[in-house]
Amino acid sequence: MGIDISWARNELAHFLGLTELYRKPDPPGVVSFSSRLSNRGSQADIATSAHVVEQILDRVLPGWRTEVDKSKNGEVNRWVQHREAAQRADAALLRDGEVRSRLGDDAPQLSAGSMHPWVWDGARALWGSGHLREAVTAAARKVNAEAQNKIGRRDVGETKLFQRVFSLDAPKADQPRLRLLEDDGSDTFRSVHRGAMAFAEGCYAAIRNPNSHEDGLPELPEHEALEQLAAFSLLARWVHAATVLTV
Repeated sequence: MGIDISWARNELAHFLGLTELYRKPDPPGVVSFSSRLSNRGSQADIATSAHVVEQILDRVLPGWRTEVDKSKNGEVNRWVQHREAAQRADAALLRDGEVRSRLGDDAPQLSAGSMHPWVWDGARALWGSGHLREAVTAAARKVNAEAQNKIGRRDVGETKLFQRVFSLDAPKADQPRLRLLEDDGSDTFRSVHRGAMAFAEGCYAAIRNPNSHEDGLPELPEHEALEQLAAFSLLARWVHAATVLTV
C-alpha cells in the first residue's frame, strides 16, 4: 500500500481506544432508554486523533466516507462510522501482505500519493469522497492549468494546447514550445515529441472527455481510476521537466 503499516495500525488502535463505546451509568432512581453511547476518551483527544486517522482511511479505504454506513452517527455516537472504517482499515493493513503473498500477487503497488503533485493535489479531495471519475477530471484540469502557466498562455487548452507546445515547428512570438530533449536533428528528438503530443491527446480525448461529458457512466473501479491518474501523472512529469522554447 506504500505506507508505514506499523505506524498506521498504531494510530488506528489509538483512535479505537479513545472512541471505545460504553453506556454511562444512569443516575440513582433514573432509568434511561436512550440508544446514545459515550466514548472513553475526551472529544478533544478524539478530534486530534481523527485528523490523522482520516488521512489513513483515505489511503487504505478511499471510499469509506460513502461506503461505510453513517446512519448510527446521530443515533448512537458521532464516531460510529469512523470506528467501523478504522476496524476495516486495520484488517486490510494486517492482512495485506499475507493475502498478496498467499495469492501470489507480490507485484509493486500503485500509490496515488506518489504521483506527480499536480495530479494528486487536483484529485485528492474528490478521491477521498469516493468521486473517482470527477477526481481524474480534476487532475486533468490541474495538469492543463499548470501547462498553461508554464508557457504563459490562457487562450488554448487541453488537446490543442499540447498539440502546439509539443509541435516540432519552431516557436513563434505567441507560441512557445516545450522541449523534452535538445533538438539535435535526430529521429529520437522527433519521435519523443510526436509521442508526447499523441499521448497528451489520448489522455484528454479518451480519458478526460468521457469522464466529464458522458452522463450516467458508472463509477470507475479504483484500479482503473488509478491507472487513469497515472497517465496524467506521466504527462505532468514531462511538462514539469520540459524546457520552454521561445523566440
